[in-house]
Amino acid sequence: MTMDKQLVWVRDPNEGFILARLHELMGEEADVFPIDNKYPKRVCNFEDIFPAGDPAKSVDDNCELMFLNEATLLNNILIRYKKNKIYTYVANILLAVNPYEDIPDMYSSNTIKKYQGKSLGELPPHVFAIADKAFRDMKSLKMSQSIIVSGESGAGKTESTKYILKYLCELWAKAAGPVEQKILDANPILEAFGNAKTTRNNNSSRFGKFMEVHFNNKYQVVGGHISHYLLEKSRICTQSAEERNYHVFYLLCAGAPQELRTQLKITKPDDYLYLKNGCTQYFTSPSSEKKISADRKSKQQQAKGGLRDPILDDVEDFERLHQALARVGLSEEERVAVYGVVSGVLHLGNVEFEEDSGARGGCRVAAHCEPALHTCAALLGVDPADLRMALVARLMQSSRGGAKGTAIMVPLKTYEANNARDALAKAVYSRLFDYIVHRINASIPFQASAYYIGVLDIAGFEYFQMNSFEQFCINYCNEKLQQFFNERILKNEQELYKREGLNVPEIRFVDNQDCIDLIESKNHGIFHLLDEESKLPKPEFSHFTHSVHKQLGVNNNRLQVPRSSRLKAHRTLRDDEGFLLRHFAGAVCYNTNQFIEKNNDALHASLEFLVQESNSKLVQHLFQNTDNNNAKGKLNFISVGAKFQSQLSQLMDKLKENGTNFVRCIKPNSRMVSRELEGGLVLAQLQCAGTTAVLELMEHGYPSRAPFHDLHHMYHSYLPQKLQKLSPKVFCEAIVHSMGLSDKDYKFGVTRVFFRPGKYSEFDTMMKSDPENLKSIVEAVLSWLVKSRWRKSIFAVLSIIKLKNKIVYRRECLILLQKTIRGHLVRRKHRPRYQGLVKINALHHNLKDMESVTSQLKKEKDSAQRNIENLRNSIRNACAAIKSNENISRAEIDNLYSKLTKDVETQMASLQKAMVDQKNREEQERLRKMEAEMRAAEEAKKREQERIKQEEEHRRLKAEMEARRKAEEAERLRLEEQDRLAALKLQKQMEEAAKADQENRERLEQERRDHEMAVRLAKETNGHVEGSPPQLRSFPTMESINGENKLNRSERVRMQQAMQGKQKYDLSKWKYSELRDTINTSCDIELLEACRHEFHRRLKVYHAWKAKNARKTTMADQERAPQSIMDAAKTPRVPQKGEILGARHRYFRIPFVRAGGPGGPGAPAADSERRGWWYAHFDGQYVARQMELHPDKTPVLLQAGVDDMQMCELSLEETGLTRKRGAEILEHEFEREWARHGGPQYTPHDQRKR
Repeated sequence: MTMDKQLVWVRDPNEGFILARLHELMGEEADVFPIDNKYPKRVCNFEDIFPAGDPAKSVDDNCELMFLNEATLLNNILIRYKKNKIYTYVANILLAVNPYEDIPDMYSSNTIKKYQGKSLGELPPHVFAIADKAFRDMKSLKMSQSIIVSGESGAGKTESTKYILKYLCELWAKAAGPVEQKILDANPILEAFGNAKTTRNNNSSRFGKFMEVHFNNKYQVVGGHISHYLLEKSRICTQSAEERNYHVFYLLCAGAPQELRTQLKITKPDDYLYLKNGCTQYFTSPSSEKKISADRKSKQQQAKGGLRDPILDDVEDFERLHQALARVGLSEEERVAVYGVVSGVLHLGNVEFEEDSGARGGCRVAAHCEPALHTCAALLGVDPADLRMALVARLMQSSRGGAKGTAIMVPLKTYEANNARDALAKAVYSRLFDYIVHRINASIPFQASAYYIGVLDIAGFEYFQMNSFEQFCINYCNEKLQQFFNERILKNEQELYKREGLNVPEIRFVDNQDCIDLIESKNHGIFHLLDEESKLPKPEFSHFTHSVHKQLGVNNNRLQVPRSSRLKAHRTLRDDEGFLLRHFAGAVCYNTNQFIEKNNDALHASLEFLVQESNSKLVQHLFQNTDNNNAKGKLNFISVGAKFQSQLSQLMDKLKENGTNFVRCIKPNSRMVSRELEGGLVLAQLQCAGTTAVLELMEHGYPSRAPFHDLHHMYHSYLPQKLQKLSPKVFCEAIVHSMGLSDKDYKFGVTRVFFRPGKYSEFDTMMKSDPENLKSIVEAVLSWLVKSRWRKSIFAVLSIIKLKNKIVYRRECLILLQKTIRGHLVRRKHRPRYQGLVKINALHHNLKDMESVTSQLKKEKDSAQRNIENLRNSIRNACAAIKSNENISRAEIDNLYSKLTKDVETQMASLQKAMVDQKNREEQERLRKMEAEMRAAEEAKKREQERIKQEEEHRRLKAEMEARRKAEEAERLRLEEQDRLAALKLQKQMEEAAKADQENRERLEQERRDHEMAVRLAKETNGHVEGSPPQLRSFPTMESINGENKLNRSERVRMQQAMQGKQKYDLSKWKYSELRDTINTSCDIELLEACRHEFHRRLKVYHAWKAKNARKTTMADQERAPQSIMDAAKTPRVPQKGEILGARHRYFRIPFVRAGGPGGPGAPAADSERRGWWYAHFDGQYVARQMELHPDKTPVLLQAGVDDMQMCELSLEETGLTRKRGAEILEHEFEREWARHGGPQYTPHDQRKR
């Protein structure tokens, strides 16, 4: 594939990613052309480029994408969102994008029935599928389940929670009677009292809830329970201009009947201090807008009309709330009492104070506020005078209620009275909320529970221009949930793979434990410092903030001063007014001005006693079991933060004990409108949620799994009796192997079988198919069992044969040992005799020589033969004497030998003399004939010498190549030894440098997220962001770090630096095409080699990027060279001196077997003989020509300048070919194969004419 046709995704700050084509390689960067012409051409770092598949294709599960990366994940979500497909899987995790509109038939009863009992993957992704999975897991695993619904504010968590509860109740609660309705009725009540409009969400939950649906042993719903966490109390008294108080206040103003409004003295929102500073518009529909009379409308409502939201309507929702309260057991009187308390809070907010000069610096209730005071007192059931006194003074020493004993009333200043009023309003409303949740729980019938499914809906990560204690607690909770997600999905999943021996690569993820420790550490965490400050006689937020920076902010990148924020508005805060905390989702600047007050929810004694003696049964009930923190004293009071930590700890313990399912809700745009998706916003949420790390894990992972015993129990009834008797593991192996699934779709662990995403549902469908299909499965199982048992039998037979052969071999070795030892003993005893016999018998050779000489004599031949026969008899007699006499000495034997030797030598001398005379006569004749023969052979000899000379030259060249290889190997070993010694000294410094590099990368990644969050916040508030976004390409390299530390370099590194320093051409800005043209046309050898070096360096970067982003299962099809060569390149090598410029041509040949091809793993043994060969011609340091020859494939011939993208990009030294014995071949051997397969003629670079 040529580069100008490579489709890629390129990172973009607004869209997340945009589609482009890869055009040029520019060093560590690439030149890309966006497909959409509205985007300009750009140069991007390879870390910001990801390969793209078909950009128009969408899949239900992101794990099925061709390329698994955050760019294709975002594109798949975008495509599906445009088609109203708001749900997508990442393995078993559901991604839910808020559509901000109703989708027809998405949550109907028919849809609920479709998903009942269906495995994930059988039907399109849906929140019902997750609910059904939780129910099925509860049944199969006999374990309670939790569904964690998480996401930013406005992402749709509350709606997803409602649909999950609807699914569970509609299917399995019908037999439980009123339980279903009670659980469902809880939602409108909790939303009315606990939800409010914020700038990011019209129906934002300002509290957290864990709703449990309980089941009996028959898996029928038998009850429910709701736990709630951290109601946002500050909202009761203050809101920003675009936000509202809790919905219930507006329901009373807009929807309450006139009779009730008169009874409670309810008017319009503009008349209440607790409402008028925020948004005073109602949520209405066109029809309900007409039902609101003018006296109920605020000025904003009259000027702008009502707010629109598909699920909110303040007029209609009051009636829904009223009926829901009735269904959970509140009588008409009790409901009116509840409304009265809510109204009392509103009227309490209208009580204002003014300075009283006669009260020794105290204050008094403003005269125009007396009606509001009396109305509030009547609604709360207290005496107006007592209420007035409790608001403007506090009791220092008291008997109960001040009625008896001595009491000292301390006047309050105006601001203290305002704080006391607000504290009473918060306490009344928050306890009312607790009471309502208690009544809901009490109304739900509850029987013996065996298991439960809990749905967690808690406020998502929050960041505003002004963040206080509520945001701090909410974000702390989200940090804990993110850590739980990391442990359950990433950490525990990988530990399970290790225990089961699946050999899945380890996936790294960002651990936020340090941030959690910063907040909750018992000795020096932020919560601890806040509680310690609250116990001081005069606590001050500035002193608390100073302590946080002093004790926690030193050398801590997580905690910094406000002026380090990227948002300009935050930089105006002084260091003692706030702190900047870097959460997993980004940096948030907290204003600590009200941390101390909000951390203490206790009323002062006067107000506490006042409400406890209220005439209203409801108000009295709200405060009847109150432990007065003031009575305990400052040193023992229990703070809001401590209570929340305790609640959160209990919640986390519950989650850890249960099975877990995750629903990640995503907010598509900041304007909260339908059919609009902001890519940058969605990508930031995916990254913060850890979805990209999950995607990487799921590429290698197996999210579906089942123990062997459970699988056997689940499916054994579908198979014949003889198969049911199999052991669980054998049963599972037989079933899975017989299904025709690919080996990559499942793996067998130690105790369970694992499936790739979606494959378990396919397996389940096949097992529950029609009888005919099941019959074929049974036949396949039986066939597999027979083959398996046959293989085991054959293995046993082969093992027995091998053992038999080993026994025979050892027996033969034993006999050989015995024979050797016995022979040694005998030889040592008779050595003089047999040595003598050997020497005497050796004289027979002399006799043969004498006979040979005698046969050549023409005279005196008979006499000589008689003498030889006499000598032979003497030798025989001597041997017989030695053999017959065991006691004969070595000296006697030597005498016999000496005498016989002398006789033989005498006779031999006589014969030689006669022979010399005869030869002299024949010599002349022989010389004459010889001269003629020599002349005839001279010509043949010349021809043979020419042939031998050529062979010698070939041998010499090969010897030189081998000598050169050995010299290079010796030099490499020497340099490696130097590197090893140097590495021992450098190891500690390099580890510190690597650690610093990793920390720097994480810091810059965190700063990038902080910048993105600041940009989003600036858009919402029309603020200004200072500084540019940090780029990953600006990370310091290991070389720069080493340079700063001035590390001592080994000789290898110094040689590489010296060689790079000699290059006089700066080619880093040259385009890919310019380098290629120069290589093909230049005659300047030095420039040519510099261009080739830069060109191949860029190819390495490009191929490394492709390998990093390629699916692991397809990498084998992209091999450009044998794997041994690519592996050799991973070890750094130093180039030999003098080989870079002007290096000669070298040729190599090594075996090449492609994965999955002939000779590959799993192929028959005979196929290994059909392996191919890989040829390479190196012109200098780089491949000029390359061949692949396979027995059953067309030869592949590649040439530099034409086929660079398919050729090996490594240098000669990097391939390690010079160190492979027998790899280098001669030029004529390469040229013969090149020409035989039709290769074009090649002109070397150093032979081009200038």
